[in-house]
Amino acid sequence: MTWFESFVLGLVQGLTEFLPISSSAHLRLTAAFAGWHDPGAAFTAITQIGTEAAVIIYFRKDIARIIATWARSLVNRELRHDHDAQMGWLVIVGSLPIGVLGLTLKDAIEGPFRDLRLIATTLIVMGVVLGIADRLAARDETGGRHRAAKQRKELADLTVKDGLLYGVCQAMALIPGVSRSGATISGGLLMGYTRESAARYSFLLAIPAVLASGVFELKDAGDGHTAWGPTIFATVIAFVVGYAVIAWFMKFISNKSFMPFVVYRILLGIALFALVAAGVLEPDAGETAG
Repeated sequence: MTWFESFVLGLVQGLTEFLPISSSAHLRLTAAFAGWHDPGAAFTAITQIGTEAAVIIYFRKDIARIIATWARSLVNRELRHDHDAQMGWLVIVGSLPIGVLGLTLKDAIEGPFRDLRLIATTLIVMGVVLGIADRLAARDETGGRHRAAKQRKELADLTVKDGLLYGVCQAMALIPGVSRSGATISGGLLMGYTRESAARYSFLLAIPAVLASGVFELKDAGDGHTAWGPTIFATVIAFVVGYAVIAWFMKFISNKSFMPFVVYRILLGIALFALVAAGVLEPDAGETAG
């Protein structure tokens, strides 16, 4: 991997990680369209450490409060009913599905799951799911001619059951094209949470999973085309760009619809199917490119 490739891929990672359009799919597609070698699951996981560092800094006050209260609750029974202490446990519980499935499906994640036809399918299907979830949220928020607006749930209403369901949604993002934020935000909206609450828990839930995955994949950095220098450079680029994107996205979701992302996902999926069908791209494009 050249330094230019690492710069472009780091930029793509930072731009797409927090948007519901799938960063892993865009890294895969960027390499395929450019004729570069597929950066691979290891490169994706390591560069995600950069974007998660952006999450940690952006939510640093919330994270510090949650960790401190959770740790104190281990010895202080009175704190175990505190929302921050419960959030600590809920993040742990919600991280279990992706941890189990990530280890179980490791070979598939690094191989068959990166097929461009599968990515096109997940882009379209999850785009439709996000669109349905967005419309249901909008209906509850605005009501209608014959119905009043409905109060949606906040993070204070999060239960262990909902936390596990969020975790299952996050685990779906092991398939490129699904999108971690897209799946968890869709799941949250379908469970009746507000847009901001769904996004906030989605980002907090991703921290342990992404950091663990990135650290696990560090052993593969330096092998083949996943070189240490370019990978670290891409991770730094992803951090800088990712911080700007997450700040923008949290403001965007407060009063905007997800429909632009829905349309983008569906159109990209259709275009990808067409390119593969026309022979412009091979399903495994990039896997053997030099």
